[in-house]
Amino acid sequence: MDFIASKPILNSLIFSFLGIIILLVAYFIIEKLTPENTWKEVTQKNNIAVAIVFAAFIIGISMIISAAIHG
Repeated sequence: MDFIASKPILNSLIFSFLGIIILLVAYFIIEKLTPENTWKEVTQKNNIAVAIVFAAFIIGISMIISAAIHG
């Protein structure tokens, strides 16, 4: 495989991995800032409101990361 032909694939993998890492770091920062353990609220107590808020958070942060990486 030619290196020139594989460069876009390699860039996609690198930026995808970088975006996922940034998303996880942002999630853990928000997890530390909130007074309750949100994962426990969603999984054990079935708190749908918290799940919706964190889903919106993840979508919003993902859009920001995507725009930052894309340019």
